[in-house]
Amino acid sequence: MALGEFNMFSWKSKEAQKKEQEEYALWAFPHGQKQRDNLETLLKELFPKDNTAMILIAFLTCKELYEGELRSCGSRDEAIVEVISDQKKYRHLIKSKETAMYIALVIADADIDELCEYPTADEIRASAQEIDVTIQNLSKKGRKSKGSRA
Repeated sequence: MALGEFNMFSWKSKEAQKKEQEEYALWAFPHGQKQRDNLETLLKELFPKDNTAMILIAFLTCKELYEGELRSCGSRDEAIVEVISDQKKYRHLIKSKETAMYIALVIADADIDELCEYPTADEIRASAQEIDVTIQNLSKKGRKSKGSRA
């Protein structure tokens, strides 16, 4: 039984539950099973020691956080900083040292078309390093501006 299939305390009808699951699947993988399979293959390559279901949950959590922040602030860099801040609430799921990797995956996932061709694991790692630099630069700016108010 999958995590999402245990609805013992749900008051929704089976039809409503099914519709909700279909909507979520369409949001998570708009290009269908091929996209999911390709993403899972990439996740296994990037996180070989971790359980696939858990890293997929972490990825989808990060995707949801990032998309929400991007909608509210409009800037990719600001969204990244906000996800880093939000990630602390999910540290049991997303390790802080892996957050940039998940954000790089989310950004790559947003660029996927119907061919479902993701960047290579090395390209994702390089993108994650760039995101780490962005995070460090933005956090330094934040510390400087907080220090200048004193």
